[in-house]
Amino acid sequence: MKLTTYPIHHGSPIPMTPIQLTLKKVAVVGGGAAGLVVARELRREGHKVVVFERGAQSGGTWVYSPEIESDPLGLDPTRKIVHSSLYSSLRTNLPREVMGFGDFPFVASGKTDRDSRRFPGHEEVLRYLEDFANEFELHELIRYQTEVSHVGFETQGKWKVKSRRNAGNDGSEFDETYDAVVVCNGHYTEPRIAEIPGIELWPGRQIHSHNYRISEPYQDQVVVLIGSSASAVDICRDLSRSAKEVHVASRSKPEGSFGKQAGYDNLWLHPMIERAHEDGRVTFQDGNMVLAQVILHCTGYKYHFPFLHNIAAVEVDDNRVGPLYKHVFPPALAPGISFVGLPWKVVPFILCELQSRWIAGTLSGRILLPSEEKMMEDIEAFYSKLNAAGVPKRYTHNIGDHQFDYDDWLAAETGSPPIEEWRKGMYRACSLRRRAQPETYRDEWDDDDWISVAYQDFKQYLSAERSAVIASSAL
Repeated sequence: MKLTTYPIHHGSPIPMTPIQLTLKKVAVVGGGAAGLVVARELRREGHKVVVFERGAQSGGTWVYSPEIESDPLGLDPTRKIVHSSLYSSLRTNLPREVMGFGDFPFVASGKTDRDSRRFPGHEEVLRYLEDFANEFELHELIRYQTEVSHVGFETQGKWKVKSRRNAGNDGSEFDETYDAVVVCNGHYTEPRIAEIPGIELWPGRQIHSHNYRISEPYQDQVVVLIGSSASAVDICRDLSRSAKEVHVASRSKPEGSFGKQAGYDNLWLHPMIERAHEDGRVTFQDGNMVLAQVILHCTGYKYHFPFLHNIAAVEVDDNRVGPLYKHVFPPALAPGISFVGLPWKVVPFILCELQSRWIAGTLSGRILLPSEEKMMEDIEAFYSKLNAAGVPKRYTHNIGDHQFDYDDWLAAETGSPPIEEWRKGMYRACSLRRRAQPETYRDEWDDDDWISVAYQDFKQYLSAERSAVIASSAL
């Protein structure tokens, strides 16, 4: 199927002559938040879409499971993989207004069986994604309980996709050809582990936060937790309800913050671990020591694409996926294969939405990419900038400090409105509160002016009755 339109081009001027859109058959790997919004944007553009989701429902990492893996560190390649990394007590660390997709606000439903808090629990995020999938009739595009085992480049710009249905004893295998593939398999499943001198002789138990669910199994134990990210901040406090002692080891905390934490009798902050000992001791870089039963790694995740085959143009080097133009396209294969949702320390849903719209437009030919050479020049300049600033490769996709510049760039490329000022303002206000008052920032806030502006924006997408109800509940 072909349609006629005009291209969007943001490089050197070109004659604005009509072009014929080429509508593609596209495979989407993953049915989480990224996969859902990719499916919507691709179909809006007119493409034919098949989403492969290995789970029984959409939602990706937001589908909670109490199950944990047989290998608590997640290092055994033969283990049964549990996709989700959610812990039971998790609440969002961003207000719901900020989290939502652009034209589908994440607002309180007004129903008694829903979580109406601004910083809701993980169940409410999953229900929001379910609402999104229902609203845009996405379930019909998704093959549930179907895992992709192979994505490979074929001749003449085609892509081989092999998958296997894992429901019951079905075991059906599919060997299909697509015009393009969008990778949305998430990056919260393959753990990264801290390197600790002496750990091979240490007699205690190690676990990665990927396999942490509740605090009760740590009752009366001494736990050393490594990390300073949002999950580490949450889990150490959750653990303190059951553990005898919780000692948090961090590289990034200022020296003056070390010691027992205010408001807790059993929570301490330390510099990084110096060494683990065969008698069970764990020593820290400041010379302090504890006798511990558990080391809990809240140390992040690896990008992992086990289904990619014969694609030398993309590799993962020290957690840098590349080379990728603007974190999305490998220049040698663009736009045939693309990646959505790699950036971290970001507001994820709106970023994925804009990336998806960019991909959909480039696949149809409505949006023009630079040449392969120009894209590689941009990538090399980006890598040089990171290197000059002393940023390790593993932080390549950490774009938190300039995420809104990136979002606005994507918006301009796709002809979309820039990120709303209220969304930026809420995010920044929340970030400040989270650092200053980690115990209470989810339930005490000072951005009511931004909330009012947000709900004014939401009126165009909501009925007048529902808009009034949710605005009053939010304030």
